[in-house]
Amino acid sequence: MSPTSKRSNTWEFVVIQDAEMLKKLANCRPNGSQILSDSPLGIVIIADTTKSDVWIEDASIAAIIMQLQAQDLGLGSCWVQVYKREKDENTTADEYIRSLLNIPAQYAILNIVSIGYPNEERDCHDEEKLQIQKIHYGIF
Repeated sequence: MSPTSKRSNTWEFVVIQDAEMLKKLANCRPNGSQILSDSPLGIVIIADTTKSDVWIEDASIAAIIMQLQAQDLGLGSCWVQVYKREKDENTTADEYIRSLLNIPAQYAILNIVSIGYPNEERDCHDEEKLQIQKIHYGIF
């Protein structure tokens, strides 16, 4: 239960575990979505746009909380952007996924969270590279 504007709970989720469907979803964009083809799990984050004008924020919060929970469970995750992305010259990523999963028109597709076991260990961020200058106190 992630926070939402006015508790509108605009988000809904389509959980995909079928390997063939994950391979199809991996083709939703020319770049950046291929990770889905080898993932054991993909969660399509959608939102009912008739419930709130801040559905993007609501769905984004839900997606990132899923990613944090996956990390807490020792899993890896990757955000695959769908909103405002193209599959090809004639089809948006949204249209392609909507046709695969029968998503009704009132829902917008924000992204897909790919979840699985990481095949690499990444180093933590270097604290020396923190951009402290981007933090402003009181005024800009």
